[in-house]
Amino acid sequence: MKRTALITGATSGIGMATAQVLAANFKLILCGRRADRLHELADELGQQTEVHALQFDVRDKQAVFAAIEGLPTEWKSIDVLVNNAGNAHGLASFDEASLDDLESMIDINVKGLIYVSKAVIPILKLSDNAHIVNLSSIAGKEVYPNGATYCASKAAVESLSKGMRYDLLPYGIKVTNVAPGAVETEFSLVRFKGDLEKANQVYKGFDPLKAEDVAETIAYVLNQPQHVQLADLTIFPRAQAGGTVIFKDQL
Repeated sequence: MKRTALITGATSGIGMATAQVLAANFKLILCGRRADRLHELADELGQQTEVHALQFDVRDKQAVFAAIEGLPTEWKSIDVLVNNAGNAHGLASFDEASLDDLESMIDINVKGLIYVSKAVIPILKLSDNAHIVNLSSIAGKEVYPNGATYCASKAAVESLSKGMRYDLLPYGIKVTNVAPGAVETEFSLVRFKGDLEKANQVYKGFDPLKAEDVAETIAYVLNQPQHVQLADLTIFPRAQAGGTVIFKDQL
């Protein structure tokens, strides 16, 4: 019998790739803000598995809880939560950064993860093979210039993952923290607020990770034997050695 996975931020990047990879073996609850993309993906993956779409913004506490509590009876059995929704706004020194940008990163990356987790965990407790995967970042392990609040938000995800692992242990809920390095998605386009030229410069001169690489890693984590819990995974492209150390050959 297929397990059911709920994925946030499913309308692009790592979230979409994860949904596409998991569709072969999981029923899917796809969550996202953009209705058109969400339903397009649901239609696509509906050819492979059972799919249910939930449209909400993880920053909206009431919307999150209403969406989860309003799931049809046949979808109120969730085994896997992939907390993927996140963002980076701006790349500026802390003193110069927009307060709106800083608040947005805390609201989505930290509070949004908390809201979704709190809404879904009561359902996960009913599963005999429950698993939470939180998407952190190398930025959660290494702080870099002009990224203070983004790094802080991802460091919070790291701590939340560890704390959840302790607190949910009595319920048999596994918790895995996945921390990617440089991944070529719309991440940089969002960070630079639609400036395609700046976004493209980030990945010039080396071969970055693709969203599918991270998605395959998440699938690997979820497909471990039931007694195996992979706690913390950091994923780099071959050209990367640390948070800000990337070898660019300019080819």
